[in-house]
Formats: sequence, C-alpha cells, structure tokens
Amino acid sequence: MRQATSLFRERFGSAPTVLVSAPGRVNLIGEHLDYNGGPVLPLAIERRTAVVAAHGEGWRVVSAVDGTVHALDPEAPLGDHWTGYVAGVIRVLGRAGLAPRGAQLAVASTVPIGAGLSSSAALTVSVARALTGLAGRRVPPETLAEVAYHAEHDEVGVKCGRMDQTISALARRGYALLFETATARLEHVPLPSRVWVFETGVAHRLTGGELNTRRRECEEALKLVARRGPAPRTLADVPYDDLATLVRELPPPFSLRLRHVVTETDRTRRAAAALARRDLVTAGTLLVAGHASLRDDYQSSCPEADLLVDALVRHGAYGARLTGAGWGGAVIALAPEASERGMLTAVQAEYREAFGRLPAAWVTKAAAGVRSEK
Repeated sequence: MRQATSLFRERFGSAPTVLVSAPGRVNLIGEHLDYNGGPVLPLAIERRTAVVAAHGEGWRVVSAVDGTVHALDPEAPLGDHWTGYVAGVIRVLGRAGLAPRGAQLAVASTVPIGAGLSSSAALTVSVARALTGLAGRRVPPETLAEVAYHAEHDEVGVKCGRMDQTISALARRGYALLFETATARLEHVPLPSRVWVFETGVAHRLTGGELNTRRRECEEALKLVARRGPAPRTLADVPYDDLATLVRELPPPFSLRLRHVVTETDRTRRAAAALARRDLVTAGTLLVAGHASLRDDYQSSCPEADLLVDALVRHGAYGARLTGAGWGGAVIALAPEASERGMLTAVQAEYREAFGRLPAAWVTKAAAGVRSEK
C-alpha cells in the first residue's frame, strides 16, 4: 500500500482517496474444472495487489512495474498489455452504471506475474472495488467477482472460469473455498496447514495459446459424449462409472481431456473432505494424483514442474502439484513442518542441478479476500 500510495503522489501530484487490496490465489486441487462445471478448492495467498485511486479527468493508470503513466481509452482495442485488464473492468462497470466518470489509479503488487497465482484476478478485483468506491457504490464481493470475471473473459479474451475472481473477492482467512462452479455453492473449508509455493521460473500466458485450445477441446469432448447417450450439462457431470467406456470410444485428445475432468472432479471433493477432518496425508496423495493427470491427460505441465513435484514428495512432502493454468507457473506442496527445512534445501539443490537456477520458494497461509485499506 505504501508503494502504491507513494507512486500515486509522485505521478499525479496529489493523494489518493480510495485504497484497496486483493489477494492472488493458489488452487489446491480442481484444475481446469471451473470452466467445465466441476468443483475447485482454491485459497487466497498472503501476497496481494494494491490499487489506490482518486477522481480524475479521463483515465490514467500507473504501475510500480515500470512507473509509466498510461492514458486509457476504454473503448479502444485493448491490446496485449496489463492496462487492458483495467480497461476491461471500466467497460463492465460502465455498462452496469457503477463506474465513475474518470479516475487516476496506481498499482503495486507482491503477487508474482506469470506464475500461475492469479495476478490478473487480484488486479481486476481490486480495480473493481476501487472504482465502485470512487463512484460511491457499495457493491457486494459476489458482484465484484462477476465484474472481474467478465472483464477478463469477455473483454480481454481469456477463456477462464470464475474461480480466480471468486476466491480473490470472497476468501476467508484460515480457509480454503470449495466452489461448486455448476451450482455456485460455496463452502469454506478449514485449512490446517501452511502451503509451500515453488515458482518454476517459467512464465505462462493466458490470452490465446494452450488454455483457449484446451477449453475448445473440452467443449468438443462434451459434444462427443452427448452423441453417445443422455447429454450431461457439463463435462464434470459425466458419471465416473461411465468413464472407462467413454475413454475407449472417444478419440484423443478428447478422451484424455474427459478423463482429467472426471477424475479431477472426484479428487477435489475427496480432498475437501480430507482437509475438513485434518487428514493431510490423504489430501497430499490426491494432489500428487492430480499432478499426474495434468501431466498426462491435460498435458499442461512442464519439465520444471514435474521435477519439483517428484523431488518434493521424495523429500518429505505429503503431496505436491502444479497449480494454475499450467505450461509454467508454480508448484504447491503440503508438508510436515518438521521436515520443511530439509525438504527445501534438497529440492532447491536438485532443481539447480537440473536447470541451473534456484526456484523461488515461499510459504503462505490462507488469507482474506478483497478489502479496503487505510
């Protein structure tokens, strides 16, 4: 908050009137299910994005990443730049009558960019909260999540689901969130453990590319399943007992995408139940199985993530897996606190030997969602 406020004063010559922050997230399990109608189990991390704002003529934004003031025209093509996410929020709020006429905004963040930790949702949720505050509107967090989702999905063009925006807006400290995306049912699940985050150092991009391709493949898999019997509403609704037959009948890659979604749906609900009874051993085993599915069936992993998961489990973690969309990003792990130091040393040594660099590693507890700051 201090960095964002200082940047605002330097670039705009005045003090901000609204100060907001929102967290990034890690998804414990339930990867690529939010746009397939399945359950997800994310938690908000302690790293956050701060947005400070005041009324202004037109729209001007600045980030601590480069310190450059950008003038925005929300109606212009968004382009491939972080300011497109801000402009997307302005468009969505404007159509709903929730935006001010103009604003100046400064952004600073401790959420790593491109690490699969939802820096984009932290930005869009915090911008939505800041701008509705400037407009004098009290907007519930559920609405902020929807605004942020439509900004990213409809305006920027990322074919994401609602998980990232929902956890960034609605998270509770000390809890993960079981989010049944098909019904919008939310259940806060106590998280009796810290979570380790290992950054692969391989950045991913969400617009275009593999994520949008996977979503199209899942949509086609659903059409193929519907031709063989009663049509499920979503891919996650396919009964587990039908999976083996359907995998034999569907051609690849659609059979692989189907198998990941159906098995990950089952793993996610079992993991939530394990956490509720403080069974970290079972939860860890499910994380490892989830990573194998991402690697083999969804084909969204990378060598760096595979090495980290294998090394973490061998050196004492209950379980580990790639989190986020994939093709880079970060690996998460649940581990006994007594073995954390030895685990960290051994895993970093193996990673450096294989890739010539150390992976950034840090630990987080489950944090709170979007909030106003003083």
